[in-house]
Amino acid sequence: MGNATLLETLALALALDYPMPGRLEELWRRWIACPRGPAKQKLERFLRQVEELSLGEWEELYTRTLDLTPTTAPYVGFAVYGESYQRGELLAALVRAFREINLDPGSELPDHLANVLRYLARSENPLPELLEILPKALHEMHKTLKTLDAKNPYLLVLEGVQEALQGVLAGR
Repeated sequence: MGNATLLETLALALALDYPMPGRLEELWRRWIACPRGPAKQKLERFLRQVEELSLGEWEELYTRTLDLTPTTAPYVGFAVYGESYQRGELLAALVRAFREINLDPGSELPDHLANVLRYLARSENPLPELLEILPKALHEMHKTLKTLDAKNPYLLVLEGVQEALQGVLAGR
């Protein structure tokens, strides 16, 4: 993964984490480091929208969108496979892949989009199955969120991810 894509990917992964004090400032710092381009523009538009919110409002938006009975489940495997055996296989493969590069998924499942982005940023040889399903997963997440909440700022994050990973996924 090129350095530019790496910076964008890690910034977008952070945008998909639960909001907390100092998170907005950290995201702006990472935004500054990103190269000019569509992904940076999407991230900027997202940041401008969430900076209008109090931390509590941002937490509520995050929870409503990506957490408790989410508008859009941010899980790559779930977006493509639902709760099936195939998703279980993907989760197991991601656990092994994360272990190989010492990546801690934290309290989230390994197929959470933020974890997948961190994995792609660190892995020299990402799981082929993941690269194969990721475009479809991103499309499904975006379509679902846009249908249910067309003005949701997290749409910009999903679009930024699609832009940032375009080159990575096109080469597959």
